[in-house]
Order: sequence, then structure tokens, then C-alpha cells
Amino acid sequence: MPANRASFFEVPHAAIYTLMTVTVLASGFCFIQAGGPSASAELLYRYGGMYASAIARHEYWRLLAYGFLHVNFVHLTMNMLCLVLWGAHLERRIGPSYFLIVYLCAMVFGAIIGNGIHATPYLTVGASGATSGILGALLCLWILGKLEVGFDFFAINIGLNIAFAFGNSRIDWGVHLGGFAAGLIACAVLDLIEKASPYVLRCKFPEAVKVDLTLLACSAALWTWSGQAQAFAPRFSGWSLILVVVVACCAIVKIVDLALSMKKGLAIVVMVLAAANAAAVMLGGWALGSSCSPRWPTGIVPLDNFLAMFCPNAVLISGLAAVGAAAVTLWLCSKEISRGIEDVGFVGTSLLTERNRRHGL
Repeated sequence: MPANRASFFEVPHAAIYTLMTVTVLASGFCFIQAGGPSASAELLYRYGGMYASAIARHEYWRLLAYGFLHVNFVHLTMNMLCLVLWGAHLERRIGPSYFLIVYLCAMVFGAIIGNGIHATPYLTVGASGATSGILGALLCLWILGKLEVGFDFFAINIGLNIAFAFGNSRIDWGVHLGGFAAGLIACAVLDLIEKASPYVLRCKFPEAVKVDLTLLACSAALWTWSGQAQAFAPRFSGWSLILVVVVACCAIVKIVDLALSMKKGLAIVVMVLAAANAAAVMLGGWALGSSCSPRWPTGIVPLDNFLAMFCPNAVLISGLAAVGAAAVTLWLCSKEISRGIEDVGFVGTSLLTERNRRHGL
């Protein structure tokens, strides 16, 4: 496929705005708790900062949480600027679902590599690893000849990143380099998956379906990671349980692929995904409701207020949230539903054609 010609600046898209919103809200919450434009180390540790013993203590949630927290307003602004300048190029080229995969992989593996490099106790926060992963993914696309930007794009952005890092002794080089490498590798793997998928899948999934499946896969991974899956599959544990979940996810993807090739299949898939989203929210609410009471109070006032309201009414609130999740899914995918309802056999054919036309990312 011919490379997409890109200008130096691109307009951000949905995934960028979503990540920016979540990051600004999470960091802003810490600033409000601190009563100023910066957060203390104690606050950052409490809300998810990555530290030396986090992995050893199985606090894996910090591998994601740290990337949404920032030390101060300047730190937050710089990372959000990088997210917009680099992320807009990447999301435009590979779509929001693959963009989220690259971003989160860079965030997680950046923290893991940074943790392995640190020889002394440390506390790190910030989206720097994830944004460095975006730059690594863009470099991968450029090397593959699938992104037409000049070499000056990388020279300027990587140069400024290095110059800024040298000017600030608190920069976590391990997270930066780990995130950059993870983004580059993740993009290369996704390109290989896209090249191999025509041998397994018939249809090119619409982006809305792909994003929804990605989020459900993340929910399944979190469900497995938290140990909740053990109650439903007591025979399996450890790697065997992970293998079962992976096989189940692959089977679901193939079923969706077959459904999309049918008449009105797109509408059916979207409606089933809306129901699956509702079920995921309901299960998550029940899991939280069954485990929050013994841990309450936590000492974090906003969280304690939420738990005080949620715990006695877990079923009702989870049910309302599930209905809301289904409604939001149907609203966001209204175009796909209309296209699927009006389908007389052309939608599946167009998705088959698109799959055959594409070669890699």
C-alpha cells in the first residue's frame, strides 16, 4: 500500500482526546489534593506512582497508573504536548485501536525496563514512556516506508527530547528508552499481524468494532490478572488460565469475522458488543462490590465517599452502569448500526475487499 503523506503537524483524533482527558483529570486530582500546581511524592505514591518494589509486591496496576500521574503542571503540559504532536500522526495512520495498544504497551514495558535499570529506590510518574513509544512507532512506520515525513521530523523531535532530558536531572532515562523500544517493536508486531491476518480472517474489521474488541480484551486481561477468573475456571491456574483466555479471545475474533461477512452482520455484531460491554461493566461492578467493604475506609476521602455510596448498592449501581455502557455503545456506533440494518449483502463484500486490499498497517 502506498505510504500516507503527512505534514509536520496533524489534527488530533478521538483516542488522543480520550487519553488527554483521563490524564489531565488524574493529574489534576492529585494537584487538587496537594492544594497547588504540583503533587508531593506521598500523593503520587498513594495514587499509583511506580517504585522499586512494585512488581515484587505484585502491584501490577502501577504499570499503568503511573503513566496518568504527573509531578507538576509543567511536567503534565510537556507530556500532553508530545502526545498531541506525535500521537496525532500515529493515530491517523494506524487507527485508534492499534494506537491504544502501542501507547499502553509502551507505558507498561517502559515501566518494566525502567524498573530493571534502576539500582536505587525511586518513584517515577508521567506519560513520557508512552509518548516515547509513539515516537518509536512512528520511526518503525518510517523505516517500513509507510509514513511519509521527512527525516527532519525525527531529528527535531528526538533532538529536542534528548536536549530536554539532559537539561533535567530528574528525567527517567530507563522509562524513556524502554517506552521508545516497546513502541517500535509493538508497531512492527502489529504490522506482521496485519500481513498475516488475511490468511485467518475474511473481513477487515470496522474501526469501531476493532476498538470495542480491544477494550473487551483489556477487560478480560484485567479480569484474569486480578484473579477473578479463577472462580469461574478453578481447574486452570497461572499460564494455563492465560492460555485459555487467549484462545477464547481468538475464537471470539473469528466468530465476529464470520458474522461480519453475513448479510446485516455488522448490525448484529454491534448489538452483541453492546451487550458484552454491559456484561463486562456488570461483572466488574459485582467484583468491586464483593471486595470493597473489607478494605473500606481507605483514607482517601473521594474514594471513601464513592465506596460509602457504592458498596451498599453495588447491584443497583452496577446495573445502571451496565445499561449506560450499552446505550453509549449503541450511540457511538449508530452509523455502523444504520449501515448494517440497511445491508442487502454489500457490507460484507466491501469488508472482504478491504481485507484483500490492505497489506500490513
